[in-house]
Amino acid sequence: MPKEPHTARHAPVDSCAHPPALVTHAIEPVYDECSRVLVLGTMPSPKSREVGFFYGHPQNRFWRVMEALFDLEDHALTDNDARRAFLLREHIALWDVLASCEMSGASDASIRNARPNDLRRILDAAPIAAIFTTGAKAAQLYRRSCEEDCGMTATPLPSTSPANARMRLPDLVEAYRPILDALALSAPR
Repeated sequence: MPKEPHTARHAPVDSCAHPPALVTHAIEPVYDECSRVLVLGTMPSPKSREVGFFYGHPQNRFWRVMEALFDLEDHALTDNDARRAFLLREHIALWDVLASCEMSGASDASIRNARPNDLRRILDAAPIAAIFTTGAKAAQLYRRSCEEDCGMTATPLPSTSPANARMRLPDLVEAYRPILDALALSAPR
């Protein structure tokens, strides 16, 4: 009996797995009057919202990148208080581009109906000399929704998400080195 010709089949899309939901940013920005660099993500992931702080998923490498970049011991930045103290000590402001959006799970690609945060809140309070975005979507949304109002271009950095598996930790550390350069250039003399 002849075999049927092979045809590609796609798994049915499970639209109930992560239906789009309205997500409102509930994590306060970290900054003070001494912050000189602003790092912006897109929107907190479900895990970050659960733990109440930025880059809260244990597989996200943002904090490991910061540890390596600033020559800290491994796992020095595991709790929210240590992370907040580190950011303020190093003059780094941290927030996200978006105040709210519709999205499915943690997928930046699913973002719709985005509303930006008022970044003037930080820029009016601190001498921010450089802005960085983490990931392509944050860079795109900043350019589209914030750049004109802020009057500053942002330097795009690669995502530290586990979805960006093509970049190893040493590569991410090197890609984030411009943060150190910006801090050095903006240091009070």
